[in-house]
Amino acid sequence: MTNEEKKQDDNLFNDQNRKKESEKHQIKYKSTRNKTQGISSTQAIIEGISNDGGLFVPVSIPIIKDIVSMMDMDYKELAFEIMSLYLTDFSESSLKACIEKSYDDKFSPEIAPVKKVGDAYFLELFHGPTFAFKDMALSILPHLMKEAARIQDIKKEIFILTATSGDTGKAALEGFADLSGINIAVFYPSDGVSYVQKLQMTTQQGNNVFVAGITGNFDDAQSAVKDIFNDKDFKALLDEKGYIMSSANSINIGRLIPQIVYYFYGYLTLLKNNEIKKGEKINVAVPTGNFGNILAAYYAKKMGLPLGKLICASNENNILSDFFTTNTYDKRRELKLTSSPSMDILISSNLERLLFDLVQDEDKISEAMQDLSEKGIFEIKANFGDFYADFASEDEVRSEIKRVFEEQDYLMDPHTAVASCVYEKYKKKNDDDKNKYKDDQKKYDTKTIIVSTASPYKFAHMVADAIGLPVKDKDEFTIIKELGKKSGLKIPPEIISLEDKEIRYSMVINKEDMKKAVMDFLEGGRDD
Repeated sequence: MTNEEKKQDDNLFNDQNRKKESEKHQIKYKSTRNKTQGISSTQAIIEGISNDGGLFVPVSIPIIKDIVSMMDMDYKELAFEIMSLYLTDFSESSLKACIEKSYDDKFSPEIAPVKKVGDAYFLELFHGPTFAFKDMALSILPHLMKEAARIQDIKKEIFILTATSGDTGKAALEGFADLSGINIAVFYPSDGVSYVQKLQMTTQQGNNVFVAGITGNFDDAQSAVKDIFNDKDFKALLDEKGYIMSSANSINIGRLIPQIVYYFYGYLTLLKNNEIKKGEKINVAVPTGNFGNILAAYYAKKMGLPLGKLICASNENNILSDFFTTNTYDKRRELKLTSSPSMDILISSNLERLLFDLVQDEDKISEAMQDLSEKGIFEIKANFGDFYADFASEDEVRSEIKRVFEEQDYLMDPHTAVASCVYEKYKKKNDDDKNKYKDDQKKYDTKTIIVSTASPYKFAHMVADAIGLPVKDKDEFTIIKELGKKSGLKIPPEIISLEDKEIRYSMVINKEDMKKAVMDFLEGGRDD
């Protein structure tokens, strides 16, 4: 063998070794409802939901051993470090490009600032283009999906079908608008979102977007979307017309993974500001509806982030706090329309991912989800020790907004107020336990991040009323301006500009007509 041939042989050997090493560290994704072999992250992002109705979960959770080494990273650098562990079939350059396009100057003044308010720390996730935490993931999902389609060599157009309880819809529309090769349809409960949330969606610009209200609640919209995903004939029809269907809801693993990042960022911010010491545990209090936001915190904890209790905060639709107390999930109750509409949910889809992780039995999960669908109830036993769950009534939410504003000069929206209120209940319980048990005082004094999920201006009527501003017979934009004067908090110009925007989508349909509306949209129909 000549030297040149030996060199070529060595290069081939090294290339094969590198490929094997790369494959060894690939994170695969499988359904929560069957035992089939895992698929790649790009496949999971494109498909959105498994054909068996289950949700894709990582086969293994990557562990980060040296969290302190990431302390000086900015948000984009941290996003790459975390997301590259999960999206292992994206190249380094392509993932960095997705991140660079996503977390740019549309986030202002910071991407995810942490503000100390009293004895808690508010992680503000509403400084993106639609002023809700959904921007943190939905700014990057379109770029991930576009790149995933390229990697998978998909020639068909992608059709995004999404149900929203308010904030996901606008954030998804904003992210996917006018993106070539992708179309998006959003369905929202016509009477179940705030005035500003509805305006944000119905005035959306873009040649590839469609919006419609439905007569029903978010669970009706979400269930109808899942039924469409599981309708093989409809998917075949879409395929025939040159479309492949995916989702922008948190059922899509590409929505969930970016949310893990901000828990690391919040923790590292406290560490950098000397609010906590290396290795010190913190709690997080999360307003919870579809369970995606708090599930991201659970994944972060499994990755090694020093988190103590994951405080699951519900509004009056307290199905989750009931479940964590009784191990019985019972949706056979009336859905209440509250001042925190993004949490007006009785079917918390991402809970399925948590249950799978705890139970590790696809058959049990499949049986439980079938019981929920057919009977409206299931029972499953697992160790929920990482979680503390409680709920806040409407009166308690109003009181909490008023209390924090008067005592701390901090204005929060109703969803954040739910988390703040439940955190206060958790503290009260800990104070009682602290007096009762003297064994370990440290565990009762854990610092806590409260996840602040939306701008108070998206819910100005309720927030203004809670802090004592007169709202009777006033239109929403007058209230927004008066709330700005009272609070001194800058009003986003994008919210004020909604007053003069043309409503493009006024359609309200029954959930049974969603398939027809989708086909009319894809075939060129418009409700302009």
